Order: sequence, then C-alpha cells, then structure tokens
Amino acid sequence: MEADLVARKGLPYAEVPAAGVHGVGLRNLPRNLYQVCRGVIASHRILKSFKPDVLFFTGGFVAAPMAFSARITRIEKRRVPSLVYVPDVEPGLALKTIAKFSNRIALTFEQSKQYFAAEKKLTVCGYPVRSELKSWAQDGLKKSEAYQTFNLSAELPTLLVLGGSKGARSINRAVLASLAGLLDICQVIHITGQLDWEEVLQAKSKLAENTSPEIINRYKLFPYLHEELGQAMAIADIVVSRAGASVLGEYPLFGIPAILVPYPYAWRYQYINASYLQAKQAALLIRDSELNYQLLPTIQRLLDNPQRLNEMKAAMRGIAKPDAASAIAELLHAMAGGGDL
Repeated sequence: MEADLVARKGLPYAEVPAAGVHGVGLRNLPRNLYQVCRGVIASHRILKSFKPDVLFFTGGFVAAPMAFSARITRIEKRRVPSLVYVPDVEPGLALKTIAKFSNRIALTFEQSKQYFAAEKKLTVCGYPVRSELKSWAQDGLKKSEAYQTFNLSAELPTLLVLGGSKGARSINRAVLASLAGLLDICQVIHITGQLDWEEVLQAKSKLAENTSPEIINRYKLFPYLHEELGQAMAIADIVVSRAGASVLGEYPLFGIPAILVPYPYAWRYQYINASYLQAKQAALLIRDSELNYQLLPTIQRLLDNPQRLNEMKAAMRGIAKPDAASAIAELLHAMAGGGDL
C-alpha cells in the first residue's frame, strides 16, 4: 500500500525486506529472521548509495532492519542520526526496539513518556496531519461547499462512518443493520473500503426499494475518499471508526466527537488510543462484540443531547496540535545539520 501512496507523490522508493518476529510461532520464526537479515543487508546498501543526512522512522517491523543497519553503518565517517515517531499512545514492540537505536523520539502525547526511560531523547510534537485536511478544518466558510459536494443538508446532523479497511467489516455491517433507524435521525457519509463495497451497495439498493427518495438521499456511500475526506470531516457531527493512530490527530483537528470501536484482533494499541480519548471526554468506546446493539442507541443519545455533543467537540479540539508536522520537520532539519542530537 505504501508503495502506491509514495508513487502518487512522485517520490523515490526503495523496498526493504522485513518480517515480524514477535508472536509469529516457531514454524515461521526462522523464515522471518532470514527476512530480517536480508533487510539489514538491503538497508546497508541503501544507506551507502543514498547517503542520507537523517533517518525518520514511524514504527512497524519494516523499519527494524534499517534502524539496526544505521546503528552499525558509517556514512563518510559518521553514523546517520535518526528520529523515531510514536503515533499511538502506547508504542508497540517494534517501536520500542527501534527507539533504542534512535537519537531522538517524537511523541504524540505527553502520556507516552512513561514507556521510555531516556527522558532527554523525548519530544512531544502531536500527530501530523495532511495540509489539505488542515485547510478544511481551519476555514469554517468552506463547510457550505462541503455540504454541496455531498449533496447534503446543513439542517440535519451528519454521521461519518469510516469502515474502510479489512478489519472494519463489523462496523460496515452494524451500520447496515441500523441504517433505517440512522436515516430517521441523521444523514450518513459511509466510507466502506473496497472489500465490502459490493455488499453495502446491494444493501442500499434493497433499502431503496421500500424507502422514499428523500430519505435514501441522506445516505452517501463511497468505497474510498481521497481529497474529499477533509470535506466529509468538516461537516461531520459524529464519526464512527476503529481507533488507529490517525484518530489522535485528525479528529481533534476537526473537533469531531467520536464513537471508537477498537479492532479486537490486533494488539491492544487501538484500545489504549480509544481509552485515552474517552478519558478526555472526547470519545465513546464501544467494544466490537457490542457494536450491533449499541451503535444506534449511542448515536441517538448523543444527538438528543446537544450539550454533551458540544462538550465532546470542545474536548476533542483541546487535544489538537495542528503544527505537529512542522514541529517534526524542524526537529529533523536540526538533526540533519548536527544541531540536535
């Protein structure tokens, strides 16, 4: 997926072989260790040919070979300094490992400091968001344009559902199960992802057979949104999604009250993210197993309580650090010049 995203931006791209070694089982461990060794060799070659001034890691086992190689490789008689960014509240094993090889560690929140011993290496920067999202979040006059883009009414509350990944099938199906009730109380922008697109499209067609055009027009369905995602967030009164790291930056930027459903089959980082935002009174947490019968009444309660919804909006906005990307870039620039190690 990353290769396609990088190609769209016209940036140079090189692949590094990698594989996880934690929790993979004894059968897969030798093969995965072999991949890691291949990754270290490939990383060494990239370092020697590209000659970077600084390295930037954002986690995942794919970064481990490069982090290790950078620790033992010298470029023009110097080791390349590196910055690791921790997007989630709690870092995973790969990030903790990479951090040991890094000169500096950038955090999304102050709370993440508890997971690292080297206090002097830590900087709280916030979660970086795309500039196109910032433009929609910071210009309130653009909201009318966003309503026009989706052919929706500014007089009705808008629910944004982000079900666009393989792990979000239960969210997509819970929305379908509650769709008739949801359309009675709000309008819905539903981003399904490609995996469930046909299933959800068929469900909409079936619902349309017994629903007035006015009501069915409240349901806007997309497999994916690129540039329009900022517009969808600009008019969202509530968002329903998993609790990956992006919720820590994008929802606060727009001040969107969230209903978060941590993916139950991943490591606990999504649960920690959701719990953090819930503790800040900016989000509600629903477990995946409770989603089918909790989704509609939870949304109903929020829409029936404008004061609570406004308090959640204010709490979510209070978490935002809109200049996070600039802060990280400035830190990298200083490290590349040898000024902040």
